[in-house]
Amino acid sequence: MWTLNIVEIVSAFVVLFAIIDILGAIPIFLSLKSQGKEINAGKASLISFAMFAVFFFAGDRLLNLFNVDVASFAVAGSFVIFILALEMILGIEIIKTESMDSGATLVPVAFPLIAGPGALTTLLSLRAEYSLVNIMIGLIANLFFVYLVLRFVDRIEKMIGGSGIFILRKFFGVILLAIAVKLFATNLTIMISK
Repeated sequence: MWTLNIVEIVSAFVVLFAIIDILGAIPIFLSLKSQGKEINAGKASLISFAMFAVFFFAGDRLLNLFNVDVASFAVAGSFVIFILALEMILGIEIIKTESMDSGATLVPVAFPLIAGPGALTTLLSLRAEYSLVNIMIGLIANLFFVYLVLRFVDRIEKMIGGSGIFILRKFFGVILLAIAVKLFATNLTIMISK
């Protein structure tokens, strides 16, 4: 449970990196900035971490209230991840997100762009596969990367360019698709064997 494993850390990091898709959200951040909405990188990262941590540690108890185990939740989560992957690959919007006109740091940056339903579902689904400490290290590394992207969004956009962001989005969409299939297959086997 508390054993450090580099492979698990890297794997959790890549899964969360793909689902958070911070590089794919760069155009949204630039649009918010052009509308005069300020984004506080540190605050957005900390709020996102708090949301992830609460869901990560209390999500189990919440599931128990509904008599749902982690394997069942992971199978359901695999469907959400599958849909998000299709959105990234096909460039369509299947899951609609509504945003309020309040501050950009909390809504829509911290939620739902960083700690959105797909990312929260994925985080809890990872518990069925990896050690808690490895997932948390992968999450913290991701949120540090999120902070850097938010802090230097203008420079990154100039370096990568629109086509670079497009390619990254498609690439991580395919990775997410493979992750969704693996999560589904692994956890369905666990459910059937019970």
